[in-house]
Amino acid sequence: MDRNASPKTGKTPQAPPEAPLTAFIQLDGKLSVPSQFRTPGTFTIIRLQSPAGLPHRITKLSPVPALLVSISLKHLASSSYRLWSSDKLIPTSIVHPFRSNVIDFDSRPGCWAGSAFDYVHYTLPRNGLDDIAEDLGHGGVSDYRLAVLEDDLVVAQITKAILPFIGRTDSLSVLALDQFSLILGAHLIQRYGVLRKSAQPSKGGLAPWQKRRASEFLHENMHGRIRLSDIARECGLSVSHFARSFRTSFGASTHQWLIQHRIDHAKQLLTHTNMSLVDIATQSGFNDQASFTRTFHQLVGVSPGRWRRRFLGNRRQKQQYPAIK
Repeated sequence: MDRNASPKTGKTPQAPPEAPLTAFIQLDGKLSVPSQFRTPGTFTIIRLQSPAGLPHRITKLSPVPALLVSISLKHLASSSYRLWSSDKLIPTSIVHPFRSNVIDFDSRPGCWAGSAFDYVHYTLPRNGLDDIAEDLGHGGVSDYRLAVLEDDLVVAQITKAILPFIGRTDSLSVLALDQFSLILGAHLIQRYGVLRKSAQPSKGGLAPWQKRRASEFLHENMHGRIRLSDIARECGLSVSHFARSFRTSFGASTHQWLIQHRIDHAKQLLTHTNMSLVDIATQSGFNDQASFTRTFHQLVGVSPGRWRRRFLGNRRQKQQYPAIK
C-alpha cells in the first residue's frame, strides 16, 4: 500500500465528541448546589469552592457512563467530610490537600462537607477511556477500582498544572483540553482500571500523507477552536491513536505544535511587516495581546516587542557593516 496516498474507507463517519467544559463555581451564599448535581456528558473540569461548606448531601450524576475524579485542594477535618458510593457510607479520615477520589458514576457517588472546601472534579466518559485503553494495547476495562483519599502524585501534579487556567477568560483551548483528557485518562486506566487483557500498544507514527494532512489542517485552523477529533478524523484514526502517532512523528503534542506554529508565524510578521503587536496577535491566532506576549516570552525568552527591536537592530548593523569576504 502506498503510504503517501490517502486511503478511501467505507466507514461511516462517527459524530465528533462534545467539546470539553471547564468551570469555576464559587459558592458565596448567592449560589447553591442542588441535591442532585448533574454533569454534562463530556470531559469536564469543575472547580467547586465554598467558604462555609454544604447544607446537605449532594449526589453526582452523569447522563453517560463515566468516571468521577475528585481532588481536594485544602484540608478537611474527618468530622466535616462524608462520602457515599452505591448509597453506602464510606469510612474516611482527614482529607489532606491533593488527595484523590476515583469513583464510577454508576455508583451514584454522594458527598457532604460541613466546612470550607475547595475541590476540582474531573468527569471522564467511559467511551473515551475505552478508546484510550484500546490504543494502549488493552482489550478493554471491565471496571475501575474505588479509590478514596488516594495519594496519587500524577493526578496531584497535573491538577496543579491546570489549576491556574480554570475560570480564566483566556482558558486553555479545546485542543489543549482534549490532550489533557488523554493524559489523565491513560493514567487512570493504568492505575485504577481492571483490565481484560493486554496486547502490544501501537508505537508507529503517522503515514506521510497523514503527517501532511495533519499539519495542513492545523495550519488552516490556526485561528479556530479545532478539536483533536477533527484532525484524527481527517487522518482516519481514533483520537487516542492519532494523538500518540502525532507525538511520535512530530515530537510534540498537537497543542504544542500549534502554539509553536503560531509563534513562528508571529516572528514572520514581526520581521517583515510594520503591524502592531495587537494585530500580530490576532493574525497569529491568539485571543489578545496579553496572551500572545505571555506565550511568546515563555517560548522565546523575551517579549515580542523586544525581540523585534533586537532583530531589526541586528539587521541594520549587518547592512551598515557587511561582512568582508
